[in-house]
Amino acid sequence: MLTHTGTNTIITERLILRRFEYSDDDAMLKYWVADEKIQSLYSEPVYSTKEAVKELLDKYIGSYGKDDYYRWAVIEKKTGECIGQIAYFLVDSKNHFAEIEYCIGSAFQCKGYATEAAKAVITYGFDNIGLHKVQICTKTINIPSKRVIEKCGFTYEGTLRDFFYMNNEYVGRLYFSMLRNEYEQNKSQWEASS
Repeated sequence: MLTHTGTNTIITERLILRRFEYSDDDAMLKYWVADEKIQSLYSEPVYSTKEAVKELLDKYIGSYGKDDYYRWAVIEKKTGECIGQIAYFLVDSKNHFAEIEYCIGSAFQCKGYATEAAKAVITYGFDNIGLHKVQICTKTINIPSKRVIEKCGFTYEGTLRDFFYMNNEYVGRLYFSMLRNEYEQNKSQWEASS
């Protein structure tokens, strides 16, 4: 039995993970939602106008009333700006698992922000919601995302070959997961290395 709590604020060393607000629109446009490369790597459309971003925020903010809805704006503490997002976009209450998706703006990549956010959301999933399994997938061409997945300690499960057709070529989809007992081991390693 899962304990659904909805999207509550999580604070890490350099980030605040919180519910989206309409005032995030400018930073979203500046850092990630209008970036075709960022959006295509996690199979989302490009949002290039404030009106389009408002519609997206309507969807995000309008869903916060559901207890099993988990989507966080990734806020850099130093600037107070929204540099990306992270979510349990798929929550399976019957089978006690959830799947993570995330994106971080190009200017903030390779600084450990995605890993920091992912570890916080994984911890939230196991400790607060009571998940048995957290899963994640990425495209074979998304090297930075694979690094995040490795740093978090996920176990490779398999590849769906030629799953996506992008830019005139086929791209595979890699699946990884973490079970509760593996999380306990990973968590002590995360704490030791921080």
